[in-house]
Amino acid sequence: MPTYISLLDYTEQGIRDIKDSLKRLAAAKKLAKSLRGRIRSFYLTMGLHDAVAVTEFPNDDAAAKFALMIGRVGAIRAETLRAFPEADYRRIVNSLPK
Repeated sequence: MPTYISLLDYTEQGIRDIKDSLKRLAAAKKLAKSLRGRIRSFYLTMGLHDAVAVTEFPNDDAAAKFALMIGRVGAIRAETLRAFPEADYRRIVNSLPK
């Protein structure tokens, strides 16, 4: 199943209601499951971004739908990256013409 890495930043509303973020994360996990995906891991981070989520979805459409539905809540902004595991990386590089 394709993997996606999301770099998350709290909005002003999201940080103001930070105590509710635990409920929002639980709701996001349910939403991911309803889209036949899952939140594989979630990290609170220090630095440029506030949190990182690693998710899996059956396809890019499901991942995009998840991102849009999470974003419209207004608590976070996300930059989502499609991630290729090492085996795919090796296959892709090996398939490049010389």
